[in-house]
Amino acid sequence: MHKKTALLRAAAPVAVLALALTACGGNKKSTATDDAPKTKTEKGSSAPADSGELKAGQGGTGKFKEDSGTITYEVAAQKVHVSTEAETKKLVSDPKRAKGLVTATAWVKYTNKGGGVVKESPDVADESEIYADGQRGGLLIGAAEDGPGCEDTLDIENWKAGQSHTICQTYMIPKGAKSVEVHWAGEGQSGSPLIWKFDNAG
Repeated sequence: MHKKTALLRAAAPVAVLALALTACGGNKKSTATDDAPKTKTEKGSSAPADSGELKAGQGGTGKFKEDSGTITYEVAAQKVHVSTEAETKKLVSDPKRAKGLVTATAWVKYTNKGGGVVKESPDVADESEIYADGQRGGLLIGAAEDGPGCEDTLDIENWKAGQSHTICQTYMIPKGAKSVEVHWAGEGQSGSPLIWKFDNAG
């Protein structure tokens, strides 16, 4: 999914982005917020977990199958930024479809903990999803994920154990959501994903 996103991002004009609204619904959790763009971040320093709710910045571990092999990753959602409606309208090709919605971008840090070298274009970020008030948001295809602190997966090569990269994902969520959650699930973790909760993120 992310490779497709990256290719679309490279092909689409910067100012006009394709809106792919997988229905804003699902069983996972997440949330958005106000009109004013805000960034909420916290820091946690406990040992990595393999499931459950974590603090912003706290790492959890899981395995993910890349093209070059199964890699053990430590994953840590750092922060979430929720845009205003006005900002959101500038990002989508059809502003009418974005009525009542805002974008939420999550910065997620991934560390290769072992299992091999990821040769190029890692897919690990495909498993990151954003939930707003318990409902999964809609992935914004073509969103510029190369903002400050974000790395483009097309530029990541020869990712060795011990190295970290921060990859961003952007979702559409309802305006005014009270809490936002970032979910990530590795192999065998679909029923118990790692969850980072950002209350009043927007």
